[in-house]
Amino acid sequence: MKKHHIVYVACTAALAGCGLGVGTAAAGPTTHLVRPGGSIQKAVDSAKPGDTVLLSAGTYRESIRVTTSGVTLRGMGRNTVISPGKASSKNACAKAGNGICVEGRDGHPVQDITVTSLTLSGFPKNGLWSSRTNGLTVRQVTAEKNGQWGIAQERSTRGLFLDNTIRGNGDTGLLLANVVGSEGGATDTEGAMIARNLLEGNRVGVTVRRLRDLTVTRNDITANCAAVFVVGDENNPKAGALTVSDNHITKNNKFCPKTARVPFLKGSGIVLTGAEDTVLTRNVITDNAGNSPLSGGIVLFKSMTGGPNQRHQINGNTLQRNAPADLVNADTGKDNVFQRNACRASKPSGLC
Repeated sequence: MKKHHIVYVACTAALAGCGLGVGTAAAGPTTHLVRPGGSIQKAVDSAKPGDTVLLSAGTYRESIRVTTSGVTLRGMGRNTVISPGKASSKNACAKAGNGICVEGRDGHPVQDITVTSLTLSGFPKNGLWSSRTNGLTVRQVTAEKNGQWGIAQERSTRGLFLDNTIRGNGDTGLLLANVVGSEGGATDTEGAMIARNLLEGNRVGVTVRRLRDLTVTRNDITANCAAVFVVGDENNPKAGALTVSDNHITKNNKFCPKTARVPFLKGSGIVLTGAEDTVLTRNVITDNAGNSPLSGGIVLFKSMTGGPNQRHQINGNTLQRNAPADLVNADTGKDNVFQRNACRASKPSGLC
């Protein structure tokens, strides 16, 4: 039987500072217990593959960078809160304005890290940022009131984003992309999944940018400017080969001004731009209304670089009271199929 060693990180009156109290070495995984006032980063830096850094309830004012594979960072629920620390911090994650950074290197992704059961709040950029990862799991994390993205990932595969609450962030609540900040063809995520999340009050609930082989399912998405964006362009490989199913998308009627690449947003359910071979099925999409070019229940729109949508299967969805229409095909792409959708109005007519 494996032994599980426990290490404590705390501040006490008897200590001049905070540090790791290391007990007798033992075989097997170690749990590094951190209490408010202790350093999460010191515990993470001491962790080895298979170890858990366990955070007691309370508020921690710091940013954490995780670069060791196989580490679990676990709080004790929403009352374990990580928020910005001192502006003078030398931590690279803090300098970038992020709460938690999970980062590998080119050709050497960090593997099988789990972040779970905690809150990331008030960071000037992103609550959680990950890059060059394989098998990252983010579960039961609340990411709220961060300046840009709540939870974001690039250059990564096999990510799982499950049961999170993501609200009130300045841009997208949950962003998965091939590369942030440059153009390029779509990356195969090897089965990444976004499931059972609550996304509310963000600019966009979920954005999937230039990716393939990914599922977005059973999410509750409301009160954003737009619920779901699947974004591609003219680059190869094309974005697509995705499934967006069984989501509940309602009243995404917040107003967001235009940006350099996107018109103003209001009342958008699922928007497909410049992608291919996406399956949209069994989604319930109601009461999304606006007068943006991207407004409507399900909207097909050419990408900002002119890339068309092609070969999408849009079937078995329930759409009600979306405006200007439940289904909007404003694209000239080929072989997009609309079948068995329960809806009343479409542009052009005849799609329902």
